Amino acid sequence: MSTKGGRKARLSLALDSHTRSIKEMFQILEKSAARSDSSLKKVEWSQVMKLGDEVSKQATAAGILWSGEVPNIKQLEENMEAYFNVLHGFLLHCHGSTVGAGITLHTSIRASAKQVVDTSLALLKEAVNCESSNSSKRSSIPQLSGCVWEACASLKKTPSDNYTAIGRAITHVAVSVKDVLREMNELKPAVSNSSPDEDDGSGDDEFGNDLSPEEMIVAQLATKSVSCVLLALKEVIRYVSNLLKLKNEKNESLEHVDSLERLLSCCKEMGTQANEFGASVYPPQEISLMKASIEKMYTAIDEMQKVFDITGSPDEGLLASFKELESSVKKLESCLGDSVNCEMERLAL
Repeated sequence: MSTKGGRKARLSLALDSHTRSIKEMFQILEKSAARSDSSLKKVEWSQVMKLGDEVSKQATAAGILWSGEVPNIKQLEENMEAYFNVLHGFLLHCHGSTVGAGITLHTSIRASAKQVVDTSLALLKEAVNCESSNSSKRSSIPQLSGCVWEACASLKKTPSDNYTAIGRAITHVAVSVKDVLREMNELKPAVSNSSPDEDDGSGDDEFGNDLSPEEMIVAQLATKSVSCVLLALKEVIRYVSNLLKLKNEKNESLEHVDSLERLLSCCKEMGTQANEFGASVYPPQEISLMKASIEKMYTAIDEMQKVFDITGSPDEGLLASFKELESSVKKLESCLGDSVNCEMERLAL
């Protein structure tokens, strides 16, 4: 075996050992510390970010060392060991930060930690693979170091509490509903009394523009309901933000965290049904699907109000938005009933 080959084999063995160790350590993030060991003291996210800064420094040192002139193998081994020691500490801090975390916050923390670990392993794997190569072939190492820096910098964007994590998740739902609403607002009735020769190329025959007057009424009422869903979601986001400002020991209890998760679940269900409304109004309109979505929307609204009873402090704006949503859905439901009756009468004739 050549000297270069022997160096690479030795470093590969060391990397494999460290990689197995860090992957085993990562398993502690499979579950929230709050669920597995309530005696743990919560680690503040600021401490996790500090360890992230240390990981960035290790990535910088590794990038310089491994991409330069061929160094002493002992230096490389020491660099690798120091890097993984910092990673171990980083993961322990991440685990400690999940004390009291609900599913949503825990998922965000785990995803951020995984990105730091994955980019670090990619950097060191490439470094070992290129170890016996010339300097030009090791040019990818600084770029991979940069990927580690970006992953560590993203820790600043990771939510550090349940309220923020839930609020952001609901915001994602609201953005999706806003997209649905924009598309529904572009629906147009069919153009009558026109011939192909009169087509001015304006796109009146585009998909969604051939709604009959009856279908257009349904579409308008469905659009109003989706608009009300978006308004309600915005009020829920504001409500969660206010809870964060007012948080106290009671609000930090496990029961309260679970209630926030229920709140998010309701918002996701409302977003799903809003999307179903948007998909069902295109001809031929899926009346039965819309009626099923209405029932699910009612269930989500009822569940949401139960959550408000637990979390407390719903203001008039929030309650009014749900009242308006329920009213708009009822109008749509009534219209669909009329549409079904009219269709049955036509079929009978």
